[in-house]
Amino acid sequence: MSAERLAKIPEVDLDPGGVFKYVLIRVHSKTDESYVDIVRGYAWAEYHADIYDRVAGELERAGGVDCECLGGGRIKHNSAEKKIHVYGYSMGFGRAKHAVSTEKIKTCYPDYEVTWADEGY
Repeated sequence: MSAERLAKIPEVDLDPGGVFKYVLIRVHSKTDESYVDIVRGYAWAEYHADIYDRVAGELERAGGVDCECLGGGRIKHNSAEKKIHVYGYSMGFGRAKHAVSTEKIKTCYPDYEVTWADEGY
């Protein structure tokens, strides 16, 4: 049951444009060893923890999963040019593995140029 639930969680959810914080979250099944890593980035968040707390809270309240933040950074999303750049780090959670986040974003935005760098904040 839990693996089915994990499969239904969208792997990427980003605001449609701008520069904003993002987090990489690992969602663990409570019933077996399965998990899924998800990317969430929103302009409304003042802190990376704001995103993590809201997303993890919603998923955990629905039941069957535990969440763990794997790190964060920033995303520059230019929808007009179809470009997404992933960079930076989170003061609270550390740097996410941008290569992992970028691959997930490429899957959801196949017609975009998606890049990443460890530089910047």
